[in-house]
Amino acid sequence: MGKTQKKKITSDNVRKTKSTQDIKTNPFEVKINKQKFNILGRKTKHDRGLPGVSRSKSIKRRTETLLKEYQDKGKANTFVDRRFGEYNSGLTPDEKMTKRFSLERQRLHTKKDMYNLNEDEELTHYGQSLADIEKFNDMPDSDNETEDKGLLSAEFTAAAHFGGGGLLQKKILSKQKGEEEEGEAKPKSRKEFIDELIAKSKKEKHERQVQRDKAQELTEKLDKDWKEVHSLLAHKAPKAELKEEKPKAGDYDIIVRELFFDMKAQPSDRMKTKEELAREEEERLQKLEAERVRRMRGEFEEKGRDKPKHMSADDLHDGFILDKIDKPCLVYKEGKLEEEEEEPGSENEEENVEGEDSAEDENEEENQSEETDEDSQSDLEDDSHSDLDSDAESEKDESAGDKKSAKATLNKEKAPSEEARKAMMEAAKTELPFTFPVPESYVELKALLTGQVTEKQCLIVERIQKCNHPSLAAGNKTKLEKLFGFLWEYIGELATRQPAELKTIDRMMPQLYDLSQLFPEAACSCVQSTLRENMQDLEKQLQAKGRATFPALDKLLYVKITRALFPTSDFRHAVVTPALVHLSQMVTKCSVTSLRDVATGLFVCCLFLDYVSLSKRFIPEVINFLLGILHMAVPNKGTLGYTLVPPFKPSGKYSELLVVKDKAVESWEIKPLSMSKLQEVEPQGELQTANFRFSCIALCFNLCKRCASLYRSLPAFQEIINPLEIIISSHLPVNDYPAQLQELYREVLQELHDRPTCYRPLEFEKKKPVPLKLFTPKIVEVSDYGRKRGGTRQERERMRLVHKHKREFKGAVREIRKDAQFLARQKFADVMEGDAERKRKVKVLFNNLATQEGEWKAMKRKKRKF
Repeated sequence: MGKTQKKKITSDNVRKTKSTQDIKTNPFEVKINKQKFNILGRKTKHDRGLPGVSRSKSIKRRTETLLKEYQDKGKANTFVDRRFGEYNSGLTPDEKMTKRFSLERQRLHTKKDMYNLNEDEELTHYGQSLADIEKFNDMPDSDNETEDKGLLSAEFTAAAHFGGGGLLQKKILSKQKGEEEEGEAKPKSRKEFIDELIAKSKKEKHERQVQRDKAQELTEKLDKDWKEVHSLLAHKAPKAELKEEKPKAGDYDIIVRELFFDMKAQPSDRMKTKEELAREEEERLQKLEAERVRRMRGEFEEKGRDKPKHMSADDLHDGFILDKIDKPCLVYKEGKLEEEEEEPGSENEEENVEGEDSAEDENEEENQSEETDEDSQSDLEDDSHSDLDSDAESEKDESAGDKKSAKATLNKEKAPSEEARKAMMEAAKTELPFTFPVPESYVELKALLTGQVTEKQCLIVERIQKCNHPSLAAGNKTKLEKLFGFLWEYIGELATRQPAELKTIDRMMPQLYDLSQLFPEAACSCVQSTLRENMQDLEKQLQAKGRATFPALDKLLYVKITRALFPTSDFRHAVVTPALVHLSQMVTKCSVTSLRDVATGLFVCCLFLDYVSLSKRFIPEVINFLLGILHMAVPNKGTLGYTLVPPFKPSGKYSELLVVKDKAVESWEIKPLSMSKLQEVEPQGELQTANFRFSCIALCFNLCKRCASLYRSLPAFQEIINPLEIIISSHLPVNDYPAQLQELYREVLQELHDRPTCYRPLEFEKKKPVPLKLFTPKIVEVSDYGRKRGGTRQERERMRLVHKHKREFKGAVREIRKDAQFLARQKFADVMEGDAERKRKVKVLFNNLATQEGEWKAMKRKKRKF
């Protein structure tokens, strides 16, 4: 037996059994609304409330109204006649039927019947059905003779072509019956009928031809008559009347004609990619190298046989060439047309001559490509057109009457002599190869370039790059990355030679720049390692000796080349920033003990200013170094007025390196100091020493001028340039300098003086002051103990309505929310009830199945016993 379920005793059921008096006295049912202030004379309505009672009432009210509407939703238990006019007694039955029919027709043309074909309706046009018109069964126009030309009639087609179809056959049979009845002739056979039809078609064709001929004759006669009439009407006007002055063309007409004859833009070919250009260049160099090797071996090709002597205007340019022209050549001799007989050896002799000419043209073009390297296919073009040039020359000779002499020269030069062959082989051996493999080590590159002039060295490096472009093979990228390191090292070695090969270094810069652009990472790591080694060497000198000397020319050139390979305008760069640090290290830590150190330091300052020319970064080391160099040219070092920083000292052994002891040398001229001076020893002789000092002072003046123009926009320009201005204007012995140096001195002093005289004082931005926020309370006159009072009666009425609307709106929202909650609870209760019913039924089914299973097993056990 199952458990008996207890009835749920809700608060509503308990409340129904109690009286109102019991509920009001029950403290658990009453809610007291506390007030902040007790006001005398005010009646309170809601100081005590019964929330349970009000909730029960609202639930009961919603159960009687809202729940019934929810349950009856979508249900109907009555039949309503919705036909048009059924309940309208003012309409007659005929009017009702007419209106209903029109509504039914309108319903057919709604959106759901948009693609209806309307097969029941028949559309007409001028009384004729559109369906019949669309069949295009129009009879042909009898006037159109050109359409009937060469066509068979419908009767012939119906009779001859397998019966011709039903309708035409019926028409023909009906006509035949009529003819038989009239003539009462014998029935014709099929052959006779076809012959008759053919004769009839020929007769019609002949009639049309006759009619056409008559029309042509009439037309010609009419033209002839018109010409006779026109000749009678024609009359010649006098010459005075024929001459008419042409109006002069205006500016607009002239411009229009000029635009009409302007050159139009011609379509161009597609731009080739870098890979395609590299592949074409490699093929060109390989072909030229094969030609050079062939000439070096003394082998000669006969190219005249494979090329036609003449190119026709109708040539399709498809590469088709006749092996031999069998047609005889016709020439005029002594006024008669005769066939020219060619000698058997003339063609070969001509080919040999052409081969030599083409070889000479190739050599000339190779030399031009080594110098300029502008036209990549000039050798091939000259080689290919050499035969045509020789043919053109031979034709000119024939026209001039020198044919016999040309034949004689060809017979003499059948083949090159042994001496010419040897000379050509030697010339080919001395030429540079057109293809080079990438050197595997620095020693191979040095052996390849040593002993060659500057132009050939650059050409060798260029051909190595073109023959081993990264797009041509997989391993070329790694090889060319190593080539940059080898070339970088080779440039350093060229700078260490005596004298330094600066021209070769300058000519190799384009190749080095191309490699750095192709492989920026490899170039960056190589330059970084070089700068790191130079800085470490400088630090080792400082630790060992306590002072350091300026680096050699090769290290300075490395820093100069770095500026050309990498961008210097970046705020921070992986290569340029270490290079700036290295320059600063040289200027601040290398001591100046000789005139060579002065020139080297000024060269470093030039590099510094070149690095910051775009970014205009302030470099205080340059200003301090220039101040120290100018201090070395001051003879009297009593009262300075400026401060020196290391490595310079106010007085000492090397503090008067640039002091001019003698009078000015009149032969001195302003010339830029060459970089080779940095590698030479100290100048010998007083004249050379004085000239070198003047050159250093002039270079220092130019650097001061550059600094003034570069840093003029800085706010602290006056304080930056003030020490230089003091030493230049007050301490230098300008009267002992040459005239050109004095002129430069005045220009620099003028450049330093051209600056803002005073600073602009700091000021606040001029704008209207913003007043502070005022928190003054808004005073509102209040009467009736908290009730607001408007100014007029309409204002008070409006405020009352607004307040009422707000209260009603809140109440409506609250009621809608409670209705929604009630419906949600009801839906959930229905779902739970359905689930419980489903579980109950499932449980009953399982019980039945279990009972059947038990009975089946019991029967099975009984069978086993028997």
